[in-house]
Order: sequence, then structure tokens, then C-alpha cells
Amino acid sequence: MAAGIAILFFITTFLAAATAVLIAAFVQSRLRARQDAHPDLPAQDDEESVLLGEKKHSSISVMELLLQRLNVIQHLSGVLEDAGLKWSVGRVVAMMLLMGSICAALVMDLRWLPPGSSLAAFAGGAGVPYMYLTRQRQKRMDQYEAQFPDALESLARAMRAGHPLQTAIEILAADLPAPLGPDFRRIRDERKLGMPWKATLERFSERVPILEVRLFVAAAILSSRSGGRFTEVLENLAETVREGVSLRGEVRAVSAHGRMTGGVLTILPFGIATMLYLTSPGYLRTLVDHPFGSWMIGAAILLVAAGHFVIQKIVKIRI
Repeated sequence: MAAGIAILFFITTFLAAATAVLIAAFVQSRLRARQDAHPDLPAQDDEESVLLGEKKHSSISVMELLLQRLNVIQHLSGVLEDAGLKWSVGRVVAMMLLMGSICAALVMDLRWLPPGSSLAAFAGGAGVPYMYLTRQRQKRMDQYEAQFPDALESLARAMRAGHPLQTAIEILAADLPAPLGPDFRRIRDERKLGMPWKATLERFSERVPILEVRLFVAAAILSSRSGGRFTEVLENLAETVREGVSLRGEVRAVSAHGRMTGGVLTILPFGIATMLYLTSPGYLRTLVDHPFGSWMIGAAILLVAAGHFVIQKIVKIRI
């Protein structure tokens, strides 16, 4: 009963906050539509410039003030940018708090769990949105690695046709699809705004944090200083990147059995416990009623989680 009340309380609080955000967004959209319909009206005094304004982490002013005092903002902002998601940091933090609160409320009344289970459940629930972000980030990085060799070969062909690197990037940016296309278009736009060539390439390597992009940026900066046969460097780099992507795919295919084994071994104890509870609850009742039963259950859960991470660490091969 207490768990249901706690869940209802958190859901009501979340819906109230979401309603307030929607109302604020509606009012802001109406003001923007009014400004577009009457361009001669003066703009608001607190309107920030698109280029010079600081990025807000939340549309809620109270949460914005709280997030500015946390040290994890830059990390979450980087993960969101790498994942290609248009979410705000405040939205991610709210999702983490909501998931953690729901998980903590679900285990609050389970007397057979050891002390501190609510905190562990809160941490596990809060980590679910972050795990989703990291997974989306990895998928997007894989798309970058698969798309980058073709982009390098296109740049090499354009330069062999007589175009300089900057013009070749502008030609490629017009036709290259996502996720790499928007980054090349951003390079083009930054150059049009007057940003130095070196700074533009360095920002590109920061937005796409993979080794192949850093090699390309280093080669481009070195070529702009000392010259050389940059088209051959691009072709060799494209071939190297393609071979690296193929090798990583083979490694993932070989280690798939180990990852599947780790997942099965992690789920198997909980599945066996569920089947015993449904078929013969007396077997588990002895463990639950024992004075040290809750501690044994907690230790078993910790060992299963530790074994899962150890197996994932073993089968994760870096190249």
C-alpha cells in the first residue's frame, strides 16, 4: 500500500511539472508567433542571441539554478551531444530522479531485502536513462565509423579534381546524409562566419570523438602548414579506417557468444527464483524467514551483478 502511494505521489509530481513546462512552452510559442506576425514590434529585453547566448540546461528556472551547481552537467551535455539527442540536461536529470524514485518505492515494503536496498534500487533506476544515452551514443559513433571512409574517399576525389579541401568539404556537406553530413555542414557554416580553419577542425574532432576523425584533423592541419600529397593521405586513411571497421565487426561477431552467455548467466538466477516461488514457495519461504536470509539474498544479488560486469569486461575487446 505504501509503495502504491509513493508511486502515485511521484507520478503526480512529475505530471504537474510536465504540465507547467507545457504551459510555459505554449505561452512562449504564442509570443514567438506574435513576434513573427509583427516584426516591427521590439523584442524582449531578456531575449538571448542564438550565437552568443549561453545554453540552458532546463526550461525550469529552479532546476536550472540547481544544475548550474552540479559538476556532472558538462559530462551529460557531452553524452547528449554525442548521442545526437535534442534533450536538455534537466530533462535527463528529471527522468533519472523519477526512475530512481519509482524503483525505490517498489522495494520499500519488501522486508526480506537487506537494509539499504531502497538506495540501491534508486541508484539502479536512476542509471537506466544514462545507460540508454550511452547506448545511443555508441550506436551513433558506430554510424560515424561506418560512414567516415566513404566521406574521406569523396574528399580525395574532389581534391583530385582540383578543389581545395575547404571547397571539397562544402561540396560533400551538401550531399552527405546524417549523422556525418550535419557536422560537415557545420564546418562549412563556421568557416563562412570567419572561424579559423584550425579551430574549425579541432571543434569537429571534439564533436566526433573517434580516433579516425582525430587522425583526419591532424593530417589536414599538418597539410595546411607544410603541404604534401594530401589526397594520398586521405585515400590511405580511408582504407585504414575501413579495415578497422571490418576488424571491429569481426571481433563483435566472435565475442557475441560471450556476451550472450553473460546475459543468460545474469538472468538465470532470477528466473529460477521466480519459478520456485510460483511452483514451490515453501523452498524460498525458509530463506526469507531466516534471520540472515535478507543478507544472503542481498549478497547473492551483488555477486550476480559483479559477475555480469566481470563477464562484460572480459568479452569487451578494444582494438
